[in-house]
Parts: sequence; structure tokens; C-alpha cells
Amino acid sequence: MGNSAKSELVVSGLHVRVGGQMVLNGVDLRVASGEVHAVMGPNGSGKSTLAYAIMGRPGYEVTAGSITLNGSDLVDMSPWERAHAGLFSTQQYPTEVPGVGLEIMLEEAVAATGGDRSAVEAQVADEAELVGFDPDLLYRSLNVDLSGGEMKRSEAVQLGVLRPRIAILDELDSGLDVDALAAVSHRIELATHQDNLGVLAITHFSRLLTVLHADVVHILIDGVIRETGGPELAAQLEDTGYDPWVDDRSVAPVEIHLGGDPWP
Repeated sequence: MGNSAKSELVVSGLHVRVGGQMVLNGVDLRVASGEVHAVMGPNGSGKSTLAYAIMGRPGYEVTAGSITLNGSDLVDMSPWERAHAGLFSTQQYPTEVPGVGLEIMLEEAVAATGGDRSAVEAQVADEAELVGFDPDLLYRSLNVDLSGGEMKRSEAVQLGVLRPRIAILDELDSGLDVDALAAVSHRIELATHQDNLGVLAITHFSRLLTVLHADVVHILIDGVIRETGGPELAAQLEDTGYDPWVDDRSVAPVEIHLGGDPWP
């Protein structure tokens, strides 16, 4: 899917409505190849909505703004088209797919992008060893009866084989023990150096950033990015929590509509 070419994901003025309620109220950010951006915020701030909107999840209606990858507009693309363009997403709660093994799924995904399916078996074995994923689980139905840590290791295997341009990590640290978090984070960080992977990591806690080192940290409150800075911003959260930004509500949510039919 991916390669070492330079890429850039640009989110500009993004407003998103879910179930009739505005959740994102004008989000702007840029994630370039080789960069790790962390989006942090309390529950209900819009972090997962941002991830879902970028990936095109149904029910997440973009009412204004744009999402582009290398200049191509993603908003009118289906989720599979976005994946084909180079996006990859980990999920908080990966879906179980009975009857479909991880290796078979990856063979089909690679073949769909014009890759060599015959090379997938060796790649999967290498990636599984790299993140400590039990080889016996490669032939089990995808995510069926796996622990949280095994699911996240499985997603790291998928990322390593598919080599996307940009990875959206939705609370990667949720349900992971220390060893699994270290193994998966190391693989993702390695991809930023070897494959120019750009990363947008959605997280509540700064503990993720002790193993996956962020270049840029964004504080998202009430669907608006209140502050952007370096990794020191995550360290500040350890001392202050989100209170300094929750109290700063100078940006009021505004509902904006585009002409034409709503998306998706």
C-alpha cells in the first residue's frame, strides 16, 4: 500500500456532526511523513470523532472544512478508497471477523493494491516476530477470542505488512499492558524512520508518549484544538490536567453548513 514517498495529511476547518450534534467545531492540523502527532483531550472532546471522520466512518457528517491526503480530497471517498490512498487506522475495539484469518486478509489487501500476495506469508511471519505476536494466532479468525494486547499486536502486524502513508491510532494504549505497548509502539516508531510513516495518535494519557515519542502535541477541547506544542505540552498535562484549557472557552462552537447533500 505505502512506500517511502513523502506524504501529508491536512485537516482544515473541519466541522463534524454526529447524531444531530456538532462534535468538531473547526479542527486544523497537518501530519507529514515521519512525524508523530498526538491529539489529547478529556472524554467527549471529539478525539475519536476526529479519527472516524478522517477514515470516513458512516454517520460522521462533515458539514464544513476539508480532509486531504497529498492534495487529494478524502471527504467524498469511501473508507476503502481512503485506505487504498494510504490511510490506516487502529481501533479501540477491533472487529471480530469469523472465518477470515489475518494472513488471508492481508493477502487480499495487498493484492487489491497491486502488490505481490505470494510475499505476504514471509512478511507476516517477520512482523509477528517483531512485535511478539504468537504465530499460532495468524491462522485464527481475525480478532476472535484474542486479548486486547493480542489484538493490538495483530494491528501492528497489519501496519507493518501494508506500509501505509499515514496511520491513525485511536487510543492505541487502551487495554495494553506495558510489554505489549512497548512492542507495538516500537514497531510504529520504526515505521516512521524506515517507511516515512506519518502518525496521528489519539490518546487520553501521556504514558503512550513515553514509548511513542511525539513531535507535536495538540490539546482538543469541545471539538477545537486549544493549543499545539511540542512534547513538553504532554508533560504539562501531568501537572495541571486539562483545567487550563477547559476553562478557556473563548472559541464557541458554531454550526456551519455546506451546500448540497450532507456527507457521507
